[in-house]
Amino acid sequence: MRRRPHENVATVLVDPAVLADVSAHLASLDLWVWPVASAPVHTDGPRAAFQMRRRMVEARRGAWDDAAAWTPVWVAFGEGWRTGDEPLPWAAHSALWSALETHGLHVRYRKALGGVPRLPVVAEPAVRHQPGA
Repeated sequence: MRRRPHENVATVLVDPAVLADVSAHLASLDLWVWPVASAPVHTDGPRAAFQMRRRMVEARRGAWDDAAAWTPVWVAFGEGWRTGDEPLPWAAHSALWSALETHGLHVRYRKALGGVPRLPVVAEPAVRHQPGA
């Protein structure tokens, strides 16, 4: 049995004060930010966002308490990172983690990808990313 088509995403808590800046920076790298509360894959997005934020904060047993009111988002990879049905290249993972590191104190995340139902990624001109480019 094959797995349903899904989107590989990073789940990130973002300080709302810098959400627009983080989103713009990631979009420049063909990485797309979806606030969980408004993602089209949930019937009750605000509740899903609340539950996700709570689980993430509580899992860190106090280390992420400053993020208790932050915005949970998914970061998806744009078409420029894809090669048909092939897995995402390691360069895509590296670009994502490096970009998030630049926002240090304003983001909280675990270095792992999850899967969510397909998100309608914004149609932008596809730019193929080459390792080391």
